[in-house]
Amino acid sequence: MKILVFTDSHGNKSSIKRIIEKSKEVDIVVCAGDLSNFSIDLDVVLNQLKAIKKPLLIIHGNHEMGSELKKLCKKYGFIYIHKGIYRVDNYSFIGFGGGGFSKIDLEFENWSKNIKKGKNEIIVLVTHAPVYNTKLDFLKGIGHAGNLSIRKFINRVNPKLVICGHFHENFGVVDKINQTKIINPGNEGKVLFI
Repeated sequence: MKILVFTDSHGNKSSIKRIIEKSKEVDIVVCAGDLSNFSIDLDVVLNQLKAIKKPLLIIHGNHEMGSELKKLCKKYGFIYIHKGIYRVDNYSFIGFGGGGFSKIDLEFENWSKNIKKGKNEIIVLVTHAPVYNTKLDFLKGIGHAGNLSIRKFINRVNPKLVICGHFHENFGVVDKINQTKIINPGNEGKVLFI
């Protein structure tokens, strides 16, 4: 499957334009949050993204309210996957939005504790928060500032891919935990084969 993944566009028109253009060559588009600047331009951005003629899976970041984004996704026909799973063929896209500032997320831990990988199932985890102790959560002068709860999930479930964002300093950074690829695709997106 060929997917386009992006995060943290924050209403940037040129980034949105590039995402729309790149979407023409993929099967599914996935957004890991922060489409807007504190929801000010969220409806405008989603209206622009109507030009994507593929399934668009979205979670909220720390710049959107989940309830508002969920309503707007319904309005525009996008798939809001926060605390949900979107399945196509043997792929399961698991989403958990918001956050980005806490090392431990008990809400995520409680919600995800019953998720198990089925036989031949390919899991893609989509979070806004970066994964703790990876190249994606390292900030100069601060150190590792990602989420340990997500890392525990990765160690337990072994998803094929984790898409996250939040730290603009790490756009385009890729890392691995065992066989799990982790990427912060940035605001202009990356096309991946999974």
